[in-house]
Amino acid sequence: MYYINGIPYTFDDVDDSFYFDPEIIDWANENTRYDLDDLYKWSDYLVMEECHPLIFDLELDNPELLPID
Repeated sequence: MYYINGIPYTFDDVDDSFYFDPEIIDWANENTRYDLDDLYKWSDYLVMEECHPLIFDLELDNPELLPID
């Protein structure tokens, strides 16, 4: 997941092998779970506020953390 000020706006797909790795499953279970509806709502909010970093030019503290694609 990628966040801006704590708001999720996009994610990276992972290789299918990660779905069966016990360490990754434990790590994922300790974190917030989002579904596509959640991501759509948060992303839509950022678009309405003209703060979605993949659509609008923003001054960011850590631009190196943005996804390349």
